Amino acid sequence: KEKDSKTALKNRKVKPNKQKVYLCHRVVDGLCGQQPPSRAEYSSTWTLEEWTELNKSLITLFHLAAHSNSCDEKAVAVLSDVDSSHTKAVLSVLTARREEIHMALINKTNSISFAALQDFDWQLKLAVSSDKMASLHLPLLSLNFTVKENGILQPVTMEMDREELNMLISSLDAANKLLQVLNIK
Repeated sequence: KEKDSKTALKNRKVKPNKQKVYLCHRVVDGLCGQQPPSRAEYSSTWTLEEWTELNKSLITLFHLAAHSNSCDEKAVAVLSDVDSSHTKAVLSVLTARREEIHMALINKTNSISFAALQDFDWQLKLAVSSDKMASLHLPLLSLNFTVKENGILQPVTMEMDREELNMLISSLDAANKLLQVLNIK
């Protein structure tokens, strides 16, 4: 991705610095759910292929820089072969709107799965017989979850045996450890 960004941004024919900054702000607007720049505004400057490549490269660059959420070293490395006025324009927009880009990326990730656990209850049941065997004595766990999705509470019920319960506990334990590692960073 970094190599593609360098290629697309190298030697682009953008007019004065104000227009470069304006274009970068418009690309960030698009990333943040607002009106992105339109091809029609720049049809006299770039061909459709150049426009598409430049737009994708700027989006990739802003994603990369905001995702790392650190200094501008990665952006400068990507832009090392690009004209210094282009680099200054990108860095000025990145500096001004890094937090906004970062929050847009977080919101985009969060929107993938919007369901959240609100409450749960459990019951242990013992299946003592079936039509096949006189005495089964199989413990079953009944889990009742209340999940909130798009403001609506939905009940979810699961019944599992000992093996399935152990797998669930292992999965939840692994997820908890991952969350603890992420919270430390």
